[in-house]
Amino acid sequence: MRPRTSRRGWSRLDPAAARQASDELVELFAACFDTPAGRRVLDYLRRAFLGRRVPPTAPDAVLRHVEGQRSVVAHIESLVRQARERRQ
Repeated sequence: MRPRTSRRGWSRLDPAAARQASDELVELFAACFDTPAGRRVLDYLRRAFLGRRVPPTAPDAVLRHVEGQRSVVAHIESLVRQARERRQ
């Protein structure tokens, strides 16, 4: 039997495609987070997750978990930044 070589169904896992959010989604994130209340929430998320430090002896699972949290906050910030840039 021949191995499957089709990429159909795998496009969702393409990092470049994942970074390209739709215009509507970018604007929705900006509507939530580019307001005074949203900026306060993002400030809290930065302090809680981006500034979190783990010791060098932390298990891999903890490191992966913390990196996942940081990635989510960074992604939200990126979407808000994209909305601001598109408006200029």
